[in-house]
Amino acid sequence: MRALLSVSDKAGIVEFAQGLEKLGWEIISTGGTYKKLSEAGVKVIEIDEVTKFPECFEGRVKTLNPYVHGGILHKRGDDAHVAQAKELGVEGIDLVCVNLYPFKATIERTEDFDEIIENIDIGGPTMVRSAAKNFNDVYIVTDAADYETVLAALASGEDTYEFRRDLMIKAYEHTAAYDGMIANYMNKRFNNGMGEHQFITGKKVFDTRYGENPHQKGALYEFDNHFTENFKQVKGEASFNNINDVNGALKIASNFGDEPAVCIVKHGNPCGFAIKGDLLESYTEALKCDPVSAFGGVVAVNGVVTKELAEKMNEIFLEVIMAPDFTAEALEVFDVKKRLKLFSQGGGTTLKMAKDAQDFKHVDGGFVFQDSDIVNTAEVHNAELKSSNTASAQEMKDLEIAWKVAALTKSNCVVYVKDSAMVAVGMGMTSRVDAAQCALKKAKEMDLDVSGAAMASEAFFPFRDSVDTAAAAGVKAIVEPGGSVRDDEVIEAANEHGIALYFTGVRHFLH
Repeated sequence: MRALLSVSDKAGIVEFAQGLEKLGWEIISTGGTYKKLSEAGVKVIEIDEVTKFPECFEGRVKTLNPYVHGGILHKRGDDAHVAQAKELGVEGIDLVCVNLYPFKATIERTEDFDEIIENIDIGGPTMVRSAAKNFNDVYIVTDAADYETVLAALASGEDTYEFRRDLMIKAYEHTAAYDGMIANYMNKRFNNGMGEHQFITGKKVFDTRYGENPHQKGALYEFDNHFTENFKQVKGEASFNNINDVNGALKIASNFGDEPAVCIVKHGNPCGFAIKGDLLESYTEALKCDPVSAFGGVVAVNGVVTKELAEKMNEIFLEVIMAPDFTAEALEVFDVKKRLKLFSQGGGTTLKMAKDAQDFKHVDGGFVFQDSDIVNTAEVHNAELKSSNTASAQEMKDLEIAWKVAALTKSNCVVYVKDSAMVAVGMGMTSRVDAAQCALKKAKEMDLDVSGAAMASEAFFPFRDSVDTAAAAGVKAIVEPGGSVRDDEVIEAANEHGIALYFTGVRHFLH
């Protein structure tokens, strides 16, 4: 039996080769892999001896050869194939271990196009695809994490058809993701990222128990380890819906630097938010906005959860809590809540986001793809004052909070913030006036005083009626994008009511 090993990532390759050698396998290798194995004392055949042709064109051509691909592709159970292989002097290659040139690392390191081109693997994907096609006779190994499993299967004789088939599937996933990454990079560099095809690939992190509903299957996939770098399951098993809600809460709570922000989310929308002197006070104030909706909700905490905060949180039923970290004492407090799920980011004192550059949504028959919407920190501070009155320092802070929450909440959306705590929110409405009125109705039900609050709308007011409604509630400052044909009427209304009005010039729809 012969194995061909040719890897860019050489972690574990020596041990794998040594394991194969102990099982009686003959080892063939190329370039840097050959050198590493030779130096480690592995008896290895250089690829030139198999191809009967020198490696050439600066390494561009070394395995693209009939002695390699004939050795991989001929069917061992086909008498005509076996006879032709013998006639041509082609010896079988029964295991191929390949991982590909580091294209991703190269494009992260340099913009030098010539160097990038040279790090597009040709021979590697070709060998992988050949071996995967003939998986009934050939083992294809593309992941160093499989080395021990493969050796164990070979040693025990449990290398079943199903085992080889699973390796084959993994191999085609490997080359598909690689080619997709190259195509996406080229389109980003030359076609503004919007080429004729868009390739979205992710690696499975875990299966969820089901999707949004029990009759749907579900799983979480991640881009480039971004999820597992930021999310550590500390307690419980998160559901499909939990993950969506955590994402919504995390986006909002992480948008305030190192401030002690707490965001409570239910069904993807915020029902509480506050930034106070400490996390306990922030959570307490955030909960006041809508404690009914907060029941069974998800909380993102922009700081380390302590025992005192944990005890406060345990007063109601929460589905998930997300934080940079939890103290050991806090985890003990949460232990009594069997249905509670905890996610941490593995340390640190503030929440962080992967900040994906692109975003997409499924539509019937396809998906729409776009650049991600980024809410810049200074949008409110750089906003243009359009009214006679100006906002106080506290009102500016409230405007900033309201603006960021509104930008990350389902449209149409209106958010009211007072003393750095959200006191009302109306979201997902077909009318902006309805959103404003719905929020005020909810605040009244919660016995929350909106007078003196700041208000934000993530898109412009098409009429002055929303300003009139805000004024009746006692709102003192408003921030919105501006851009309506009736902006003058909106500004006039703000001046009539003595409201400070700011236009950001940026719209943040979220549908």
